[in-house]
Amino acid sequence: MARLSPELDHLLRRAGFGVSASEVDTFEDMSYAQAVAHLVDYEGSPDDVDERIGRPDHARVIPARNTMRNLFAPDIDIDDARQRWLFRMIHTRRPLQEKMTLFWHNHFATGYSKLANDSGMLLGAKLMVHKPGVLRGPAGQIETLRRQALGNFRNILFDMSKDAAMLIWLDGQSNTKAKPQENFGREIMELFTIGVDNYTESDVYAAARVFTGWNLRASTNYTNDDYADMNAYLEFVWRPDQHDTGPKTFSFPIYPDGSRTIPARSESEGYQDGIDLINALSMHPECARRMARKFWNFFVSEIQPPDPAFVEATAQVYLQNRTEIRPVVRFILTSPWFTDPSNHFARFAWPVEYVTRAIKEVGWQNLELDKVRSPMAAMGQLLYEPPNVAGWHLGVDWFSTGTMLARANFAATIASSQKEFLAATLMPSVSSAEGLLSTMLDRVTPAPFDQAPQQALMSYLLADGPWRGTQSELTTRAAGLARLLIGCSEYQLV
Repeated sequence: MARLSPELDHLLRRAGFGVSASEVDTFEDMSYAQAVAHLVDYEGSPDDVDERIGRPDHARVIPARNTMRNLFAPDIDIDDARQRWLFRMIHTRRPLQEKMTLFWHNHFATGYSKLANDSGMLLGAKLMVHKPGVLRGPAGQIETLRRQALGNFRNILFDMSKDAAMLIWLDGQSNTKAKPQENFGREIMELFTIGVDNYTESDVYAAARVFTGWNLRASTNYTNDDYADMNAYLEFVWRPDQHDTGPKTFSFPIYPDGSRTIPARSESEGYQDGIDLINALSMHPECARRMARKFWNFFVSEIQPPDPAFVEATAQVYLQNRTEIRPVVRFILTSPWFTDPSNHFARFAWPVEYVTRAIKEVGWQNLELDKVRSPMAAMGQLLYEPPNVAGWHLGVDWFSTGTMLARANFAATIASSQKEFLAATLMPSVSSAEGLLSTMLDRVTPAPFDQAPQQALMSYLLADGPWRGTQSELTTRAAGLARLLIGCSEYQLV
């Protein structure tokens, strides 16, 4: 394939998951500004990716468990759901929507295992991944985040405050006026908005009281076991009789006039307490700065610390747009910090990013995505299972001897699985070892090599003597080169 410009390659790695050979035509005639608009204003592209599951020219999904009818059931089986999301990342026409859904999954980190322990495996999965309209009940958490991927942060925070998976994860279902539960009240400040240095312990207790009565109710057919009715569900319920009606005072302003106290309200009016706190936290200047720093690490660089000028500029866009995320991301992707060539390949690939990009760049012919789950878990990331409420340890913490071995093993597996496909696609255009290396570096895009590694790759291609140009030689060498490129240290950067 013809390589896109370095600027577009960079944009598609950060705002998506790289670009496959079949996607190059979509972007090759776009200017940078047009490509940003295409990614950010993704509603102009069809959201038809789930409908393409099962097509022979796409990656394969298979039922993860041997069920009676052998059905692929991603709304009630968490392993099938993992395949569906990986399929979406590979084949979506809206890559930034999936990339931001992944960002929010880590920001509002919620683990399936606790949900399954509480509600059984079937309903635990449904709480995380149910796609509205498939079965009865509300959208799962990830579908809510996908719908709001570039939406209003205040609204996302409000949705997560009422999300059934979050209420179980942080024990909100037991938050009553007789015994306020502090977990969600703490995390909405510490992890979701203003950060650890900007609230007090008394704020935690006040926030717990704010959300008393924000509980759950079960459908009439709900049972918390592994044999649940597929149409059973849990949903948010506001219980006025369980709400603490007294005033709640915070160490930071709640209202524009500077008042720090949510006033006493009647039970019937107490729901407004939570809305007032969410409004205050989402518009707090420290929330704006904290989100700006997280966006720096996600979009710009993990090598360099956040530039204070970037943090302030991004925070201002966030506040001026009343917490709308779309203009914030548009600003970042067109900013001089993002486009600076020194920030290319300056972030460490999450395992799911590494796997998705490798599949897109090497190929997916007859690849069964169910077989990708275990290698990705060995790399340190299992979708829907962050280690705790703080999310995954990012940056260099992704890498250890064991996780790098897992990445190298995956590189060997994907290269081997696609060797016939690679040879068939390369044969018309490759007539020399130099041509093979050049073509593969266009297709598989690691960070630029120094001269010595590039010479080592040429030595590998010529290890058996001068290039002969046979089909078998191309089949062997192309797959071996793909394995070396995907497994090298330069490919671990995005």
